[in-house]
Amino acid sequence: MTRVYIADALPEERSALRLMLQDLLMEVVGESADWATTLAKAPATHLDMLLIDWNLLPNDLGSQAITLLRHTCPRAIVVVLISHLDARQQAAISAGADAFISKGETPTRVADRLRMAAASIRAG
Repeated sequence: MTRVYIADALPEERSALRLMLQDLLMEVVGESADWATTLAKAPATHLDMLLIDWNLLPNDLGSQAITLLRHTCPRAIVVVLISHLDARQQAAISAGADAFISKGETPTRVADRLRMAAASIRAG
């Protein structure tokens, strides 16, 4: 079972993601609403995948934020959640994310992307 940590400031978005992940038979091993809590708690959960809202990443760290996540959770797939499709999706990938998901996607499309990310864990 894929172990997923959710980092998003909005409780309703975390709740929706939690329900979707449970429907996909993935285990939610933790949640946080801010950057500091994510860094402090996510590594201890032995997660396979980290879903993190792009807006949670600190601006002052830039691309170093994802590098820091990679250092603290070296085996995790990092999936960045993006509110608006624009240059930020390329920035997320360039910053070291494994994938991105637009929050504006349909639930079916989000589920497909989560399945693809989980499949890359098993394949890796």
